[in-house]
Amino acid sequence: AAAAAAAEAAEAAAASASAAVAAAKSSAAALDAASAAPMEESESAEPAAAAAAAVAVEVPVAVEAAAAAPNVLDRQFEVATPNDSWVVDITYVKTFEGWLYLAVVIDLFSRAVIGWSMQSRIDRELVISALLMAIWRRQPEDKVLLHSDQGCQFTSHDWQDFLEANNFTVSMSRRGNCYDNAVIESFFQLLKRERIKRRVYATREDARADIFDYIEMFYNPVRRHGHNNGLSPVQFEKQFSVRQVRV
Repeated sequence: AAAAAAAEAAEAAAASASAAVAAAKSSAAALDAASAAPMEESESAEPAAAAAAAVAVEVPVAVEAAAAAPNVLDRQFEVATPNDSWVVDITYVKTFEGWLYLAVVIDLFSRAVIGWSMQSRIDRELVISALLMAIWRRQPEDKVLLHSDQGCQFTSHDWQDFLEANNFTVSMSRRGNCYDNAVIESFFQLLKRERIKRRVYATREDARADIFDYIEMFYNPVRRHGHNNGLSPVQFEKQFSVRQVRV
């Protein structure tokens, strides 16, 4: 019952994030001007090549990228409280329809996936939707450190302006250094090893449903995590909340 409630809450968060993105797109002229043309699907290209091509299409030549932010996080992956530091990144999933892109936001405190978004294109809307879900679910009261790599979605003026407007401190990995964002890379490895590589997805919707099930019905509420002393992310955060009440 608790897992089902969490799943319903996640679906509500996804719907809220999607609605917020639609509203933001209609009201923010800067975001509309910087929106990319639709990416042409690549059925036969290798994942890295397809992702690189998608990135090339996503960023118009005329749009100047913002400067990369410093590595404020500096691999300090152990934090004492929720909503202190979040990490975000993008991966891709192969289906017979083409690539499905997945953006994920993780709270370093419990390693919980607090925001996610899945789309057929790799663009700013993908990452902004994931972050809006995280904001909707967590509603942080204080400034949050948000760490990403230096991908074009994260170095755009639109993204960095959005973070500043929503009280985030920006942090970025050093160029080409995946270890600076090791926690989210580890999650993607788990997702692919425990679920994606055991499936063949006919459609993007099939993949989306299965990934939703993994995140909201298994990883967050059930899967034990060494970082959490053998507790799942949900159980670890509940334990923390109980301790805070007792104090």
